[in-house]
Amino acid sequence: MTETPKAGLLHHVELYASDFRSSRSFWGWLLTELGYDVCQDWDGGRSWKRGGTYIVLVQADEKFRDEPYHRRRPGLNHLAFHAESRDHVDEFTEMLRARDVPILYEDDHPYAGGDDHYAVYFEDPERIKVELVAPG
Repeated sequence: MTETPKAGLLHHVELYASDFRSSRSFWGWLLTELGYDVCQDWDGGRSWKRGGTYIVLVQADEKFRDEPYHRRRPGLNHLAFHAESRDHVDEFTEMLRARDVPILYEDDHPYAGGDDHYAVYFEDPERIKVELVAPG
């Protein structure tokens, strides 16, 4: 089997939302700030792409909307994105606060991941944890 340069890299992530409009607003802002562009747009769905990776957001079916997400259950815990620098993390943290986005682990911010891990942790409207981490 011949390995391609993309082999093993993340291709895409698909997220389902109970409130598509709220989640689309959050993820649209976040991903645009991180350099993603809208790739696809349809009734009840949107995707954003950067390089070879894309993120898809879809409105959850009505029968599943009342089942709350919790990151400590089996399944996805969080998504982490690279920041350009520590200053980028700091600027982003202020933008998140201005948008009233819940910042996690405030008492340990920006070292909640350890002394050598400079990051901001926050939640999307579904309470999915998201992380923006500075280069080490």
